[in-house]
Amino acid sequence: MYHRTARVLEHVKLAERTFRVRLECPELAAAIRPGQFLMLRLPNTSDPLLGRPFALYDTVLDGGKPVAVDVVYLVVGKMTSRLVGVAAGESLQVWGPLGKPFLDVGTPDRLVLVAGGIGQTPFLAYARELLGTRGFGGDAPRARTKHVSLYYGVRNAGLAACVEDFRAAGVDVHLASDDGSIGTKGFVTQLLDSHGKVGPLVGCGPEPMLHALAKLAARWSVPCQVSLETPMACGVGICFSCVAKVKTPDGDDYKRVCVDGPCFDAAKLVWE
Repeated sequence: MYHRTARVLEHVKLAERTFRVRLECPELAAAIRPGQFLMLRLPNTSDPLLGRPFALYDTVLDGGKPVAVDVVYLVVGKMTSRLVGVAAGESLQVWGPLGKPFLDVGTPDRLVLVAGGIGQTPFLAYARELLGTRGFGGDAPRARTKHVSLYYGVRNAGLAACVEDFRAAGVDVHLASDDGSIGTKGFVTQLLDSHGKVGPLVGCGPEPMLHALAKLAARWSVPCQVSLETPMACGVGICFSCVAKVKTPDGDDYKRVCVDGPCFDAAKLVWE
């Protein structure tokens, strides 16, 4: 794990209350894998005191070498409200990579990513890795599947962010919105279900969406993993504030999302 003060190279608005921040941190960029996350903290302040977790969106190359990481976030609370005011040239405290990468899916012909809200953020780097157009964590590019589809649900069209990034990466994108202002009206899991059985599935988003996705995967008998958006305090497994209830051979137990996840087999989670 690397802990450093990183210079902000870019900070741009992507959609309603949605921004991308690019951080200059070559060591982290070279080490991090899709599915992992990093912690960000505002420097020179104790309010908020703790850092916040953010998924890796992508890494940035210069001459073929990773030099920076991109994070995409939605403004929802004190930390992200203040993060918006950090301009290019200023700095943030960053540490990572944290957590574990996405679970091994083998080499299926097609893999389906399902995102709700801001849940698309871990998937761009993952799609590049799956299609073999980019390597991460020191690995050479290697295709793991021929086709990647993204099913992405938002409340309204104004919140749909990064869609063109996914299309440019070779991902087949299907959109849903609560109000019908973009894509199909309704929940993203309803859109997925209407297209018929597919898999394996990988999901990220609000817990009700992930629970619905887990039920759909069970009905279809297809593998499904989910990346949990559990709030975290430390990010390194010390505080036990981010536990998820899981099934084990000896009964239900609790796993720390920050070190045992954030990616879990959906069938092994206890949905409450």
